[in-house]
Amino acid sequence: MVRKTSQIAPASGSWQWTRTASTRRNILDAASSVFIEHGFTDAGISDIVARSGSSVGSLYHHFGGKTELFLALWDDYQNEHERLVAAAVAKARKNGEDDPLTLFNVGSRTYFDYTWKHRDLERVFIEGDTPPGFEVLRRQRGREWIRQNSVLLGTSEDTLGRLTVAVITDIITVAGHEVALSATKREADDVVNAAAVLVARLAR
Repeated sequence: MVRKTSQIAPASGSWQWTRTASTRRNILDAASSVFIEHGFTDAGISDIVARSGSSVGSLYHHFGGKTELFLALWDDYQNEHERLVAAAVAKARKNGEDDPLTLFNVGSRTYFDYTWKHRDLERVFIEGDTPPGFEVLRRQRGREWIRQNSVLLGTSEDTLGRLTVAVITDIITVAGHEVALSATKREADDVVNAAAVLVARLAR
């Protein structure tokens, strides 16, 4: 977000913020395409800059470098996952659903739908060609996801409860990877349905 440096009319400040957000979005979208095509190691800053229509200086200003850009792209991808899942669960609750497992399945299917639509990008994150620091970020996000799932499922806080939620979360994570690697939508749907069966066995 750009700081206001003078008492300019609000419209001008709003325009500057919008332009900055647009530039950042363009760079992230360009990076997504380049990482999908070349992987992290072989992706070139010049390729990302050219595809974004921005400048090298702008990329470094917003992200600091290729590694930081990759991590920002993953964070953006995860944030959108979380936003869509939260919206789907909230909608189900508004419609009267209050069963924890049903709500969890609503969220999971939304998660899988988004993963399938963006499976090329998901593959970039799971195939191993990632920068230093990525696995630490992934583990931190994973622990937060376990905490959120524990709240949603209403599991006990004892050792068995914590391990159950951790295993359920791992099932969804691995299933998400398998969805991204599926050759067809039917194959991906089989993975989603199998994951739901496994989660139900554990949650009940």
